[in-house]
Amino acid sequence: MIRIIEPGLLSTIQDEGRHGFQQFGVITNGVMDPFALRIANVLVGNEEGEAGIEVTLTGPTIQFEEDALIAVCGADFSALLDDEPMPLWRPVWISKGSTLHMKFSKTGCRAIIAIGGGLDVEPAMASKSTYVRAGIGGYQGRALDKEDVIKARPLTAASKRIAKSLTKRTNKLLTASWSISSVYLKKLYEPESIRVMKGRQYDEFSEESKMDFWKETYKLSPQSDRMGYRLNGPALKREVTEDLLSEAVAFGTIQVPSNGEPIILLADRQTIGGYPKIGQVASVDLPVLAQKKPGEALTFIEVSHADAQKLFLQREQEIRELKWIIDQKLIKEGVDTNAAS
Repeated sequence: MIRIIEPGLLSTIQDEGRHGFQQFGVITNGVMDPFALRIANVLVGNEEGEAGIEVTLTGPTIQFEEDALIAVCGADFSALLDDEPMPLWRPVWISKGSTLHMKFSKTGCRAIIAIGGGLDVEPAMASKSTYVRAGIGGYQGRALDKEDVIKARPLTAASKRIAKSLTKRTNKLLTASWSISSVYLKKLYEPESIRVMKGRQYDEFSEESKMDFWKETYKLSPQSDRMGYRLNGPALKREVTEDLLSEAVAFGTIQVPSNGEPIILLADRQTIGGYPKIGQVASVDLPVLAQKKPGEALTFIEVSHADAQKLFLQREQEIRELKWIIDQKLIKEGVDTNAAS
């Protein structure tokens, strides 16, 4: 079990999302940084889409009332495990009675805490993700609060093997000697510009607006949340005056309301939207968006649909390679990754 001592600014349980219900008006929801979630779960031996705790800007303080295997991926919150710096992007064995304290985010905006075996909360419509506005999923349909107690499910067979490798170690902090490459993470999270495909109504915008969209810098407004990032910058003007029928929207859809200030729709987006769509963020850059803070700058660069697909397939191949490398690291440490529990 884990006990929330301090919840931080916004800590919620999230998985890969609530899929298959949009036709009924139920949003997809889910984690903001899907890459961090997937890798954190791989590091603790879970299925990639298992729910973890997503933390935002100011992290929680969590006490572990049982031994646990965890990984923290995403933003750097200068976390401490008791009095020791907590490493990111690697598995760590937590002893009963230990406390994880996450401070303000030093770099990035959000992190995911994955726990070996997963969190024991009841799924709602096939997902453990929390949709706070509707009070659905996660822990009682809300953000975590002081004195909340969450049970962890039993370790998976893979989790047990990873835990076994860590508990053999003699260092004070029982953690793997390796982690996901900082060079790779820098390349993934720090591209020069966000890659964007043209939206369905792109050609309806003025030539000046289209030029501004690609060449000017936008900043994230403080009025941004998990539903969408509002952007401050050059206003975009649509030359066509006819109203639009509402259409399906996706994670990363860039809509332009009547005031001309773009909004990037995110994990808690609505199911349909009636504003014109100037662009769609390529899925490989959604983790980049998740780590942007209010006030930070964004620039966009055009990518074709075909190239966005190639980038997606390349990223999936990279994740498969990361999983293989992790297996090899565990084998090197004497863990048989194919053995039964």
